[in-house]
Amino acid sequence: MDFSFSPEQRELQAQARSFLEARFPLSRLAQLIDSEPGWDPSSWTELAELGWLGVSVPESLGGAGLGFVEEAILLEEFGRCLYPGPYLATVAMALPALDDARLAEVANGKARWSALLGPAPDLVPDLNRVDWVVVASEDQVLAVEATGEMLTSIDPTRPMGRLDQVSGELLGKGQEAVRIGRLMRERLLTALALEAVGGAQRVLELSLEHARSREQFGKPIGIYQAVSHPLVDCYVEIELARSLAYWAAWCIGAGHEDASLAASAAKAAAAGAAVRACERAIQTHGGLGFTWESPLHRYYKRALWIERFGGTSAEHRSRVAETLLQRPPTAAAASASGAAVLPEAGAGG
Repeated sequence: MDFSFSPEQRELQAQARSFLEARFPLSRLAQLIDSEPGWDPSSWTELAELGWLGVSVPESLGGAGLGFVEEAILLEEFGRCLYPGPYLATVAMALPALDDARLAEVANGKARWSALLGPAPDLVPDLNRVDWVVVASEDQVLAVEATGEMLTSIDPTRPMGRLDQVSGELLGKGQEAVRIGRLMRERLLTALALEAVGGAQRVLELSLEHARSREQFGKPIGIYQAVSHPLVDCYVEIELARSLAYWAAWCIGAGHEDASLAASAAKAAAAGAAVRACERAIQTHGGLGFTWESPLHRYYKRALWIERFGGTSAEHRSRVAETLLQRPPTAAAASASGAAVLPEAGAGG
């Protein structure tokens, strides 16, 4: 059975990489961060024209009518280029809570959203870059105007804020609110894992380029085990994290019962892999890795942000262990290996 991307998914991946590398090279990223808005608001219209804001929005509402696996492909590419905009907040977090009219607004680029998953004082990503915030609690889901105090974030590409108020229009209550909140959390964790994989992959590529071109004692430094072995470790960890992330994406898209388990497993593996990849990359680059001109510190800050937001890797490993230990031995073993939830052909990476 073939578990690779379909031709259409590969085309989407290639299109996304080509567009993002051209519009958001690392040299431009520094300029955008230092600008007043901190990002390029005009890019939101471009994303809407490309159809990327409404990938999973029904065609009748102006979307593409695809699924979360296709959104996952884009999320990995956005993480690869450190896109400084509210794509994760709007598409990965807020979409499950929105009604048809609001979904159509998102797909057309007319509205940007973020989300607050839990009680105050939890923080809202991209609060100053969105129009509305979904506030999800155990018994209700609200749409709240995005106004509040902005705070210092370790990652300047992803500012954080605290809402002034948590009252607004009701989007769901009771069991519907529970369902929406659970789906939002699963999508968030998986999206964070995908962003981490994309960033870690780019950092590994930069490290390999440096290891091939930098010479010491007349030889490329990549021939030395102290350099090459940590990079091999990065490759193995990133590939495992990517597999877990797309397993989680498929589970969410298919409505599989293991979606929460898969999302926690993906977040734990990918966040840790990204942090370690950045640390090893800085070591590989030596003194160059510590300079402000190097992009490595920006990837490192994003990786640290991802590791903390939505729960640490240790917390999610505990959740995975607790879930598996509560299952019958055969079911736990199947879920741990992924054998019981393999996607159909062309449904994942």
